Amino acid sequence: MSDGSDEPAWRRRYPVRPFVAASVAVVRDGRVLLAARGQAPMRGVYTLPGGQVEVGETLAEAALRELHEEVGVVAEIVAGLSPLEVIGRDGDGAVLHHFVIHPHAARWRSGEPTTGPEALDLRWVTPEEAHDLPTTEGLHGVIAQALAAVGDGA
Repeated sequence: MSDGSDEPAWRRRYPVRPFVAASVAVVRDGRVLLAARGQAPMRGVYTLPGGQVEVGETLAEAALRELHEEVGVVAEIVAGLSPLEVIGRDGDGAVLHHFVIHPHAARWRSGEPTTGPEALDLRWVTPEEAHDLPTTEGLHGVIAQALAAVGDGA
């Protein structure tokens, strides 16, 4: 998931407010697109494409923009899903980072995913296959919600 800005990641450490991000679970033939993060933190861990919401952008617009920028895929949003909160603390208990991530369910429309600086590896996976990968916290629940929202016609 990209940060949606040109600022270095260290500038988002010890925030004075949470950062708002959006992600997208793209469904194609009953499988969901996962990307292995290309940047720290959690480099190599699988998650959904997504990133920080820009000023004036809706959550859904941010999710679709990040999807296209990161992996070259175009999709159609079907539903917003339950938000996730990622709060990390340092050894003293101070908030090191705080993100509120709004995932979306979407149907694949076009484009074959390609790797790049933000995605080391890309996979279309079933929920069972996702359990065999290192993933971000809460991802399995988001995958289940996305598949239920998109239905069998994806």
